[in-house]
Amino acid sequence: MKYEAVIGLEVHVQLRTRSKMFTRVAAGYGQPENTLTDPVVLALPGALPVLNKEALDKIIKTGLMLGCTIAPVCKWDRKNYFYPDSPKNYQISQYDQPICIGGSVEIELPGPARNLMGEHKHIPLTRIHLEEDVGKLNHGAVESLVDYNRAGTPLMEIVTDPAMHNADEAFAFLTALKTIVIQGGISDCDMEKGQLRCDANISIRPVGETRLGTKVELKNLNSISYVRDGIAHEIRRQIAVTESGGVIVQETRDYDGEAGTSQSLRSKEMAHDYRYFPDPDLMPVKVDEEWKARIKATLPERPFERQRRFFESYQLPYTITSVLVPERELGDFFEETARLCGKPQAAGNWIANDLLRELSAAHLPLAESKIRPAQVAGLVTLVETGVISNNIAKEVFVAMFQSGEMPGVIVERQGLKQSTDTGALEKWVADAIAANPKAAAAFKAGNEKSLNAIKGAVMKASQGKANPKLVDEVVRRQIG
Repeated sequence: MKYEAVIGLEVHVQLRTRSKMFTRVAAGYGQPENTLTDPVVLALPGALPVLNKEALDKIIKTGLMLGCTIAPVCKWDRKNYFYPDSPKNYQISQYDQPICIGGSVEIELPGPARNLMGEHKHIPLTRIHLEEDVGKLNHGAVESLVDYNRAGTPLMEIVTDPAMHNADEAFAFLTALKTIVIQGGISDCDMEKGQLRCDANISIRPVGETRLGTKVELKNLNSISYVRDGIAHEIRRQIAVTESGGVIVQETRDYDGEAGTSQSLRSKEMAHDYRYFPDPDLMPVKVDEEWKARIKATLPERPFERQRRFFESYQLPYTITSVLVPERELGDFFEETARLCGKPQAAGNWIANDLLRELSAAHLPLAESKIRPAQVAGLVTLVETGVISNNIAKEVFVAMFQSGEMPGVIVERQGLKQSTDTGALEKWVADAIAANPKAAAAFKAGNEKSLNAIKGAVMKASQGKANPKLVDEVVRRQIG
């Protein structure tokens, strides 16, 4: 029997705000334990929550970017459970009236080749709601200590429909979502800092069946790659259990990404186990059209929309757009370069290949690069107008990256302009033909490739300064 998997994801994203969700104490990472706390975070008697409007703005922005319906009214609920990471013994969340409803995330599955566009599809969302994060338990050999620095940080939970059917789709979903959220300025999504966390709900059913199978929740997926690997592992495990006559039980399992194994943690809780009820200390929030319009005016272009525009407006190939689009700043860098030089294809090539290569080798982010769009545009213009050859331009680019100088300054100082001395060119060509008689004879016999040996000798003699187009013309004329 053949089976298909049904997968839904619950993605928690910490919002990038200055303060926590229900108090003015700073939100942050890497501070000494239990220093980002106050009476509200620690749930001391009499401490009351106050809403963080910046967090509300950012979840509305997320909802608008993902095509959600923004609820005109949302409310706050207490999710009750007893665990040391929650000092109140409940978490303030949203249950039956979340702020964002529906929406979808556009994903791209791998193409038949890595340099070809893959299949695009939309993964529907159930909801996005806002809540507060909990503290973090640090487990030692004989004791566990709790750090409440993370507790109270604004946390957005994005819940998908059970609409994915393999691990690659889940990987593509998280990759696309992370790009959108970062480019929107909503979160940094650093999984090592816990700013993006994901749980996966996985079930299997016979192909052709419409009812959902018993789902298993997979926890502790600490990277996007572990999400993909963990889901693939769980699908294989469920199929093996089913085919051996066993029964899948609803549970939460812990996935060990390094070992590639999972183990049962606990039976899965149901909604009634949390005894949700409206928080009596917080009023519902009304979101009017003016509020939504103000945030809508700040929305950036979505990544795949930008990629399609780069295809259509600049005629850039997929290999270039797929590099430029994921990082918003890099796409902006390209557009400014293209505007300055008027040669988008050339600009895209220099940025996607040479600039990123040098940044990677130097371990630098784009923001710290000495090269700005004006330098790249200037280099493109020097090549396009025949002042320097493409090979010389490669050398100029490296020098430009190191110094931050304009390319024209480097070319003048190092005497790199292509030679326009026709007398010298004629002699270089004549010497090259004399030194390569077999290549000249082969060209006369119709072998076009043999010309490369002669042209290479000319470029060597000119130290790369001869104009390649003129070299080709003179070589062909002299050989006859």
